[in-house]
Amino acid sequence: MTTLSVCKSCPAGQAGLAAALRRVLQAEVRETDCMSGCSHASAVAVRAPGKTAYLFGDITLDDVAELAAFALAYQASADGNFADARGFGALRFKALARIPG
Repeated sequence: MTTLSVCKSCPAGQAGLAAALRRVLQAEVRETDCMSGCSHASAVAVRAPGKTAYLFGDITLDDVAELAAFALAYQASADGNFADARGFGALRFKALARIPG
């Protein structure tokens, strides 16, 4: 199962990002204490067992639709890797890390 972890210490986390994602996704959305992404607040991680994980930063409530589109594509992918990130809009510029599964 795909899990999105939202930093509840970051501005978007405090503004209800997790609740907004839950409204549009069929994925587990967790809130967690500080994710140490303060230089790129607000942080969101996307991961699933055996897949590449992603850490995004500089997230705002305006990114909910692109995060949802990414999560759906991620769920459908075999390994969490994408040959072309252009379909993810501005979100592709907010990826801070890609962590092998």
